[in-house]
Amino acid sequence: MQGEGQGGAPCLACHGNDGAGNDGAGFPRLAGLNAGYLAAQLRDYREGRRTNVIMAPNAAHLSDQQIEDVAAYYAMQNVVAKPAEQPADLLAQGEKLVKQGDWDNYIVPCETCHGPGAQGVGATFPGLSGQHPSYLRQQLEAWKNGTRTNDPNQLMLAIAARLSDEQIQAVSAYLSQLPTSGGKP
Repeated sequence: MQGEGQGGAPCLACHGNDGAGNDGAGFPRLAGLNAGYLAAQLRDYREGRRTNVIMAPNAAHLSDQQIEDVAAYYAMQNVVAKPAEQPADLLAQGEKLVKQGDWDNYIVPCETCHGPGAQGVGATFPGLSGQHPSYLRQQLEAWKNGTRTNDPNQLMLAIAARLSDEQIQAVSAYLSQLPTSGGKP
């Protein structure tokens, strides 16, 4: 794999060779995500713009080339999503937020930035479809409480601050059920 060696082994331990991640442990799926987005996140961990007790020390020693190699590798992996079943009412609430937002509370639809089906738009707006619900919840909570701040113009900070805990759970559940474009950098 490109990215093996100093950068590869630590990545494989949590995200797996196929990039599937681990929902129970909170490790995100990397397979099929945009390579530019993955590289930007690794650089943010390396430079301290994004924090995580596991990722920051692992990214700290990566060279620019290793970051590019790891990002390219995981972007090319095919997504094999096996979402857990979610309650229908939770999925309906999540679908409404993803597609229509909650304009009464100034919450824009996720699809406005993340594209149709939350497939992602370039390196700036990652694909959210088929991502593990636990990871999505963790990230929305991090945006909401201000422990994650590495987004352009603090868009997610503003949106997540307006989401209720129930809405966070609903959006996370719904997004986890969506099909991914998978394996397309």
